[in-house]
Amino acid sequence: MFRVVGRCVSVFILLVILLSSCGTQKPQGKLLYDPREVAELSSKLGIGLSNIDKDDDRNMPLYAEVSQWLGVPYRYAGLSRRGLDCSGFAYLIYQKVYRKSIPRSTTDQSKMKMHNVSKGGLEAGDFVFFATSGRNKISHVGIYLKDGRFVHASTSNGVIVSHLDEEYYKRTWKKGGRLKK
Repeated sequence: MFRVVGRCVSVFILLVILLSSCGTQKPQGKLLYDPREVAELSSKLGIGLSNIDKDDDRNMPLYAEVSQWLGVPYRYAGLSRRGLDCSGFAYLIYQKVYRKSIPRSTTDQSKMKMHNVSKGGLEAGDFVFFATSGRNKISHVGIYLKDGRFVHASTSNGVIVSHLDEEYYKRTWKKGGRLKK
């Protein structure tokens, strides 16, 4: 009798172990976004994006939003698709993508409580600040994307993507910043 009960218990334990190991696993390389959408954003922004990369997935709302602003003309103090300036662009992007209210002017944005970030440590969504007015004072802001590229409202070309290694931006670079949580 004890032998039969012992065998039943052993078989039951073995079945529990076998059945619990039959669970499904998440497929590796799961497509997070439509490959066509990712390819289009990658092309528009000039950055390498992957539809299975977790960082790209997390930053896709940023990439999608800024791509809709490309080509919008520069307009001092503007805050619409009819025209906007660099700090207005950063202000709107942070409001729409991150639901954060930030100051409206470049100077005030540069004085926010941020972690200073080196060029090599920049991540998507970080601020990049430049002294473009000929003085050593911060006068221009952009938002870092990826692969050395950032998006900003240029006075001559409107909202564009530029590279930190362009001579002009290498010369005028002041700092990178990440908002404290």
